[in-house]
Amino acid sequence: MAVYLLGIDVGTSGSKAILIDAAGAIKASATTEYPLYTPQPLWAEQNPSDWWAATVSSIKRVLQEEGVRPADVAGVGLTGQMHGLVLLDAQGEVLRPCIMWNDQRTAAQCAAITEKVGLENVLRLTGNPILPGFTAPKIVWVRENEPQVYANVAKALLPKDYVRYRLTGGFFGEVSDASGTSMFDVGRRQWSDEMLQALEVPRAWLPEVTESPEVSARISAGAAAETGRLEGTPVVGGGGDQAAQAVGTGIVAEGVVSATLGTSGVVFAASDSYRVEPQGRLHAFCHAVPGMWHLMGVMLSAAGSFRWYRDTLGEVERAQEAQTGRDAYDILTEAAAEVAPGCEGLLFLPYLTGERTPYPDPNARGVFFGLTLRHGKAHMTRAVLEGVSYGLLDSLELMRALGLSIEQVRASGGGARSPLWRQILADVFDTEIVTVNVTEGAAYGAALLAGVGAGIYADVLSACEAALRLTGRTEPGPAVSTYADYYPRYRALYPALAPEFAAIAEVVSKHL
Repeated sequence: MAVYLLGIDVGTSGSKAILIDAAGAIKASATTEYPLYTPQPLWAEQNPSDWWAATVSSIKRVLQEEGVRPADVAGVGLTGQMHGLVLLDAQGEVLRPCIMWNDQRTAAQCAAITEKVGLENVLRLTGNPILPGFTAPKIVWVRENEPQVYANVAKALLPKDYVRYRLTGGFFGEVSDASGTSMFDVGRRQWSDEMLQALEVPRAWLPEVTESPEVSARISAGAAAETGRLEGTPVVGGGGDQAAQAVGTGIVAEGVVSATLGTSGVVFAASDSYRVEPQGRLHAFCHAVPGMWHLMGVMLSAAGSFRWYRDTLGEVERAQEAQTGRDAYDILTEAAAEVAPGCEGLLFLPYLTGERTPYPDPNARGVFFGLTLRHGKAHMTRAVLEGVSYGLLDSLELMRALGLSIEQVRASGGGARSPLWRQILADVFDTEIVTVNVTEGAAYGAALLAGVGAGIYADVLSACEAALRLTGRTEPGPAVSTYADYYPRYRALYPALAPEFAAIAEVVSKHL
């Protein structure tokens, strides 16, 4: 009898369901999209009912596509967008739209919480500064701005845990997602009484938390009727999207790090112990692997910088793509590969949308530095790739400073498809770069976690060993010493320019 595992990702743009077999092979995948609402500038909201309808649709589609009998699904794993606030009343009804992870309305609440608790205590307890995207300041915002809603709150859930509630009728969360609420004691892997007291948030509002591969509930009869007769199927804790994606790419042991070259860039490292960057420049969360933690750095414009460059300065290459079918990115990187590492002193700061790690500065701006008459378009192209790589190295260096060994980096995302960019990363990091066979990300990791909870795999490491294999290796080359000389010059630019970033932002605002 075939055995299948179901992974569900309640993402920002849609709900994905994937079905894998016990060997980790993907049998079916479906995504159902839903809207995002911006009722005011810098606000971002979604309706939890849209998540549920999309999840039901995606589950039905993957089961029907593969012709799977419900009895053959051994477990369900959940993942999704982190930090969102879903408020329910005593009857389990949603009180207002979810305030999402990318909503920026809570800057004043973040500052007030930090002042009340103290930054040192915030970092000690939660492993992270209080950020507008996190959950706790959203609760305070609702209390201060929507008292009629706040008065009826009985439960506060994260997005994927609301879907769990609809699937099972139970109020459960898990440690990796809870780590991003500013209410969780990350080192002790439990809700922080000290933070809850300071926030005046009742403990009864929050769900019970489990470890990520632990079975927390089972699909109810009502949900089974909607999703495809899966009544009684175990649902594991799952993980926040970054932790689940790390499982899906095998970042489950110390020494193995991932670098994701998507629109943003994420450096994610598993850690055997709880480590906190003293200034809060790295996120410190519980990992989806029991007994482990993870460190994470985020830059806002990674492959997004290259896309901007292609769209803005790659008109010729885009025309060639239209005529020949060759990808414009490939045409650009082919020319850039002919340029010597270091671009003869041309550096690029990839702060096109501000920055987050290691400089949490919304005023930071992109810069080409060191232009001369010698520099042409190919130099500029390579400088963009190198600048993003230096930005990712900023996060790696913070991790190394905390005593984390880094033996291998697993590259993923659209940018990692470029052989040139992978070589630049290997040289800048002075570390082996590898790729793996799976690109389904967080939903795939959630399915593997379900397999551990269902007893298909002994533990998370065994699940990854059964399902993942390396598909490519890029070793550091002769350019390592060149980049070691250029990186300090890159690092010196932000401190030198930061006052001018702030000043130009004021001038722009004045003249808008």
